[in-house]
Amino acid sequence: MRFSILACSLLSFIVFASQTSPAHAVEPKEYTLSNDMKVILVEVPKAPVATVQVWYKVGSRNEVMGRAGLSHMLEHMMFKGTAKYPKGTFSRLVRKNGGMDNAFTSQDFTAYFENLAADRVTLALELEADRMQGLILDANEFKTEREVVKEERRLRNEDDPQGALVEALFAQAFMSHPYHWPVIGWFSDLDAMNLDDLQRHYDTYYSPNNATLIVVGDIKADTLLPTIAKLFEPIPKGPSPKALAVTEAPQHGERRFLLKREAQVPFVMMGYRVPNYSSDDSYALNVLESILSHGKSARLYQSLVYEQKTALAVGADYGLMQADPGLFYFYAVVKPGEKVEAVEDAVLKEIQRIQTEPPSELELQRAKNQIEAAHIFEQDSNFRQAMLLGEAETIGAGWRKVNQFVERTRAVTAQDVQRVASHYLAADMRTTGTLVPQPPQTQAASPTQPH
Repeated sequence: MRFSILACSLLSFIVFASQTSPAHAVEPKEYTLSNDMKVILVEVPKAPVATVQVWYKVGSRNEVMGRAGLSHMLEHMMFKGTAKYPKGTFSRLVRKNGGMDNAFTSQDFTAYFENLAADRVTLALELEADRMQGLILDANEFKTEREVVKEERRLRNEDDPQGALVEALFAQAFMSHPYHWPVIGWFSDLDAMNLDDLQRHYDTYYSPNNATLIVVGDIKADTLLPTIAKLFEPIPKGPSPKALAVTEAPQHGERRFLLKREAQVPFVMMGYRVPNYSSDDSYALNVLESILSHGKSARLYQSLVYEQKTALAVGADYGLMQADPGLFYFYAVVKPGEKVEAVEDAVLKEIQRIQTEPPSELELQRAKNQIEAAHIFEQDSNFRQAMLLGEAETIGAGWRKVNQFVERTRAVTAQDVQRVASHYLAADMRTTGTLVPQPPQTQAASPTQPH
């Protein structure tokens, strides 16, 4: 009874949260500098801190076959210094002023950020403006950093069997589109990469007209804008990068593959190509993912982990904020002693069930509450609020799309969820990959060396 009261209270709280906006929500202010660099400023005076983020419209989708990983490699090199701020100076200055900095690369973008006290924002702006045009690409630094990236790949992909399966799934699902290759690149591409490739990539994509600057925190937009203009407007506008013209051909039949790796248990994944934010169906797909996968009350967990006890973990993933249509994929970690085929069939049965039976109103509302609450709560963070704006702006949706998210989610009906499940999660559009565990390789004993 105490549990029921707690559950009801929590549900009421989530419903309330999903029907309100954060108390500090402020409409972002947008500006465009004379060199066409976009600036988005959000005044959040609740604490004397701020985040500075620079987003470049370049990710692994802007690379070519044979040079996969170029965007991520350049991200690493962006910390190697300029004439004004030599190697090691950038991060040391940020830390000395009580802040932290980092960067990330995805299929669609590369972004850099500094989180620091609001009265140190100018420092972050100076540093970012300097490396937007003054990066020094040194051959020795490149060779060293390439080995760092290769080790990163070993840890994330080569030594992680599940990570290797995710990589293989995308490679099979996308045959011609650049989502085919991993963000971190392949070893052969990293080895073939040279300094000229990096310089060309930097000159092509790291220009103010291909970037968005976002500052969220305890700032005054009218006061900060002149400083931003003074630092960034002297950077000349670059040529407009060519728009990506590659589209993936329709899939006409299921694709299947096996990946044999040293592992403890089998792992199965199923991917379906689905639309991105540009389609109205993306919101229904997002709710569908929540119904199937979010939390222990979701259909997949209830069926495979709780009731059938055939999987150790199960779920689904879909991100509507992508520049191009992406993947809606399912995954399941097979419980020791259980058959992979049985787990795969159980996942497919849950897909078929929602294709034939629309979710109940309770399921639908619970999924919407989860999505809306998470969306609102994460904006309580300056960093996450800037992330949402930057991602939406950089992939081409525009930052205003963020403000439409809750409303569009609320408009999704049970019939919409059933319809998108039937239309997009079709057998002929499925790519299935299975990790087949291999026993550990025994290393031959090395001959005894004389003392």
